[in-house]
Amino acid sequence: QVEMVASGGGSVQAGGSLKLACSASGYNEKSYCLGWFRQAPGKGREGVAAIADDGTTKYADFVQGRFTISVDGAKRTLYLQMNGLKPEDTAMYYCAAESFVPGVAPQLCAADYRFVHWGPGTQVTVSS
Repeated sequence: QVEMVASGGGSVQAGGSLKLACSASGYNEKSYCLGWFRQAPGKGREGVAAIADDGTTKYADFVQGRFTISVDGAKRTLYLQMNGLKPEDTAMYYCAAESFVPGVAPQLCAADYRFVHWGPGTQVTVSS
């Protein structure tokens, strides 16, 4: 059973930084795609970033080099370092996971991948 618990959200001013963390378990640790997506009030789900088991990372266009996704396999923790935050980044952020057969994840893993496993989100609020 996949379990994902995100943390690290908060309130910051525009231009500030936050580092989100996600405790992850239950996915195939040798063949996976892990990612972050967000949802703002009244808006649909929006993919932010993803990382595959081979280390390949993918980002949404709006990230524009401001965010970095990483994973610490030993700690089973997924991270999202967010710098240069903007008010439009305000949203609930969720971490998610998908397991694949070996060799497939790098081909399918994308920032907008429609993950089916995710956990409670963490709120990020950016004020102007």
